[in-house]
Amino acid sequence: MNVELKNIHKHFGKTHANKGINLTIPSGTIQGILGENGAGKSTLMKILSGFIQADPGSEVLLDGKPVFMDSPASAIRYGVGMLHQDPLDFPPMKILDNFLLGIPGSFFPNRKNATQDFNLLAKEYGFSFDPENYVDSLTVGERQQLEIMRLLFLGARIFILDEPTTGISAIQKEKLFATLKKFPEQAMTVIFVSHKLEDVESLCDQVAVLRGGELVGEMKPPYKTPKLVEMMFGKAVTLGERQPAVTGDTVLSLQHVSLEDTRLKINDINFDLRAGEVVGLAGLEGSGQGMFMRACSGLVRPVGGKVLLKGKDLTGKPYHAFKHEGVNFLPAARLEEGLVPGLSLTDHFVLAEEPKGVFIDKAYGQRLAEDCIKSFNIRGTPTSTVESLSGGNQQRAELALLQTPLSLVLLEHPTRGLDIESVIYIWSKLKDRCKQDGAAIIFISSDLEEVLQYSDRLLVFFSGKVSAPIDATATSVEQLGQLIGGKGWPAEGGSHA
Repeated sequence: MNVELKNIHKHFGKTHANKGINLTIPSGTIQGILGENGAGKSTLMKILSGFIQADPGSEVLLDGKPVFMDSPASAIRYGVGMLHQDPLDFPPMKILDNFLLGIPGSFFPNRKNATQDFNLLAKEYGFSFDPENYVDSLTVGERQQLEIMRLLFLGARIFILDEPTTGISAIQKEKLFATLKKFPEQAMTVIFVSHKLEDVESLCDQVAVLRGGELVGEMKPPYKTPKLVEMMFGKAVTLGERQPAVTGDTVLSLQHVSLEDTRLKINDINFDLRAGEVVGLAGLEGSGQGMFMRACSGLVRPVGGKVLLKGKDLTGKPYHAFKHEGVNFLPAARLEEGLVPGLSLTDHFVLAEEPKGVFIDKAYGQRLAEDCIKSFNIRGTPTSTVESLSGGNQQRAELALLQTPLSLVLLEHPTRGLDIESVIYIWSKLKDRCKQDGAAIIFISSDLEEVLQYSDRLLVFFSGKVSAPIDATATSVEQLGQLIGGKGWPAEGGSHA
């Protein structure tokens, strides 16, 4: 199915998110959409998928015919389906029930027939699911596969994927790409939205680049990476040299710590973290790194051992006790756990401050918000609600909320969904805070290059085991990938951190 976007404009108040975009995508093509955070990529795709409507005068044509899609349901009737960065599913429900969401017809579908259809579709695309299992048992990559199956079953012929490789492993990415490459063979069109140049270059037949809401250029293979970067940012961008840590006293000490949940157990972790140091946690999703990080923040209680912060025993204490000692945890789910939807940036900055009286000083809150927005280069206003911000600006807002002084910063996927310029900016701010407060950082990332670029030492998690600390400067992406996959571990196993 051919897609034509003609003179697409979209305003959100004073913000002009899309500025007269014209783009043609031939049927059976994998089309890349590149751009920095806030470039207008997601807005354009939400217009095409019916989530929002473009300004008057804009036009969407499918196979040469103008269409109007006023909801995702109407879009799917035209054959347009969107896979969001965070899959739209219901984890407490069974896989089959999620698969059947949005299916027209009877309120009580025939589960036997549905199961047969589900299994046939899974087999065709090489997916492996038990339809009676629950969605909360799946990884992010598997949830994406389930959403792809659901959209196929609904009759989608145009697939929009918004940053689909953030938060999934290299193996899951290979599986996703193998699936997407089958679609053009069946005359289906794929629109792949990303800020990751390597993903777009390895998958897409052609690329369109957005900057500041405008289409600034298009390119076909062979791709010239420097030119794509220049189109994205209007200038050349490089990661720069690694900055070695200047370490100080021990901030965090784990002594014979054991952790356990319903699916995983990690025994006898011994690990010391020093001020000024950055430690990256790597492993397949569900390998224990999330539980480890939450134990370092007081959100998970160890079943054995001690957790000491600057020599103070905080074992079994709640998160507020850790926070009182300068521990800040920034979760991956920004709007679910890190920020409060519906509240403005001013509200957040005021709430993060120590109370200065019974009543809130609105004028002070306004000045505080303006200072934080300027200092952290947030694209928003003091009255902007956090859900109206792009992912990169939500992350900057979370960083602006970090308390002072800091002892330890715990970050889950701190640059998930962010472009390279935002990644560099956020890490520079984090490193500055470490120097300023003598704090240390522990972070999780599925991007192995990011883990190696910004870590001083690494801990690798695999099937209930934790590696001994690894020097990031002496490790390659290939070596790290093998450890994550369970190769190269000591024969005796155990947790050596």
